[in-house]
Amino acid sequence: MERIDQKELLKAGVHFGHLKRKWNPKMLQYIFMEKKGIHLIDLNKTSDKLLEAAAAMKQITASGRKIMFVATKKQAKETVKEISKSINMPFVTERWLGGMLTNFGTIRKSIKKMQTIEKILADTSATGLTKKERLMMTRQREKLNTVLGGIEQLNRLPAAIFVVDINHEHIAIKEAKKLGIRTFGMVDTNSNPNLVDFAIPANDDASKSIEIITNYLAEAVREGLTERQTMKDKEKVEEAKTEEAKTEEVETTTEETAETK
Repeated sequence: MERIDQKELLKAGVHFGHLKRKWNPKMLQYIFMEKKGIHLIDLNKTSDKLLEAAAAMKQITASGRKIMFVATKKQAKETVKEISKSINMPFVTERWLGGMLTNFGTIRKSIKKMQTIEKILADTSATGLTKKERLMMTRQREKLNTVLGGIEQLNRLPAAIFVVDINHEHIAIKEAKKLGIRTFGMVDTNSNPNLVDFAIPANDDASKSIEIITNYLAEAVREGLTERQTMKDKEKVEEAKTEEAKTEEVETTTEETAETK
C-alpha cells in the first residue's frame, strides 16, 4: 500500500477533532495544535497509523480470514455498508446486538432461522400459508435481515473488527477484546486510543473523513484477497504439474514392463 496523500486527508476534514474541553488526554500524541478551541489532528500520525492498519488488514485477508466492519452512526452506516459489500466482508451498520461476538452460536441460530423463513417464502408450491401468516413471516424476515443481513455469510468469528467510532461502538470493542479478536478503529480526540490494537487518529463524525479512511483500508483488504487468490492459483498449477508428472511416470513404467515381457 502506498502512503495516503495528506492533501486528500486535509480535503476530507480528517484533521478536525472535537472541542478542547471534550478531549481525552490520552490523545495528546496525535494532536497537532488547537485552533479556535478545537483540537486539530496531526495528519502525519494519521498517515503512519493508516499504513500500519492497512498492512495488518492485508495480512489477515491474505490468510483467508474475515474482518467485520462496524458503523452504526447515521453518517457512517451507508458508506461502510457499501464499501463492505464491495470487498465481500461482513458488516454491522444498523444495531449492535449484545453478544454478536461473545454469543456467536445464538446469533448463528437466528441467521439460520432467517434463512429458513426465506426458503419458505420463496417456495411457490407452499400453499399452506394464509395471507396473515405470510405477512407475519415477511415482517420477521425483514426485521432479522436488517440486523443480521450483513453477517449472514459469516460462519465463524472474524479475525478482526474495524469500527468507525470506538466510543459509539464500545460494546463491540469490549466483546472483541474479551475473545482476543484484533481491533481497528477511527479514534477522534475525545477517545482513548489504547482501547484498540490499531488506533487511526481521525475525525469520526464527518462522512467524507469516514469514507476516505474506510476506502483506504478496503483497498488493503482487496490486495490481501488478490494475494490469496494468486497463491491458490499457483497451488492449483503445481498440483496439476505433479499429477501430470505422476501420470507420465506410470505410463513410462507400464511401457518398460511391457517391453521386458
